[in-house]
Amino acid sequence: MDKFKTFSKSEKLHFNEITVDLLKRLEAYLKNNRGLAHRTIVNYMIDIRTIYNIAIGENWAERNYYPFGRGGYTIKLLESQKIGLTIEEVKLLENAINLTPSQQHALNIWLISFYFAGIRIGDVIQLKWSDFIDNRLRYRMGKNQKLVSLKIPEKAKPILEHYRVLAQDDFVFEELRMVDPNHAKTLRTRIKIVTRTSNRHLKNIALELRITKNLSMHIARHSFGNISGSKIPIHMLQKLYRHSSVTTTIIYQSNFMEDEVDDALDKVVDF
Repeated sequence: MDKFKTFSKSEKLHFNEITVDLLKRLEAYLKNNRGLAHRTIVNYMIDIRTIYNIAIGENWAERNYYPFGRGGYTIKLLESQKIGLTIEEVKLLENAINLTPSQQHALNIWLISFYFAGIRIGDVIQLKWSDFIDNRLRYRMGKNQKLVSLKIPEKAKPILEHYRVLAQDDFVFEELRMVDPNHAKTLRTRIKIVTRTSNRHLKNIALELRITKNLSMHIARHSFGNISGSKIPIHMLQKLYRHSSVTTTIIYQSNFMEDEVDDALDKVVDF
């Protein structure tokens, strides 16, 4: 909020003074005067909106002065480019050798995510042996609490068996064994730390294997989307991704349809 204070030239600002015009001028100031990236500016605006919403909830601000939303200031997120690995690149990961134990562990988590249609890392490290019933993975997604049921792919079985031998409790992976699952803030913090550490190991693996893409836990989901391409009907992909709307699946999958677009282009210009 220091940049906001510098911009407003005031130590105190009433909520009803935060207008659409002021927010637009703040955006221009952060971009032109402070040289901040668009995503950073968006984060600032989200923080201001969050504080304003809390203030309304606590009756510190009046809703009729609310400057955000329809007819007001809109926080615009730029569309991000989603890039997944190819089949050849995933095979490089599957066949990687001479990794350190920590690197192999990070890669195992990545592969489990990929094999189960891009499960988010927060869900992967919370998996329990009791989630595996009748050769299926049955669990509830952390993001939206949807129930998921997926067959255990053959490629996932050796990895799971490796950890079953080491199992000390119901958790498949060890990352959350000392964390109270009912303490949401501690759980979120731990997941962030695990993600950051795992991503560092994955980047070193990519360097060794000469994979130039930004290998991270999140790219497992994009890789599944990239490889599935047009092989799987969109309604089936919707179920695999656990999307509420098929429209969401279509929009997501459109990131990986370059071959179809290229073919369509060739049909027009190759004459």
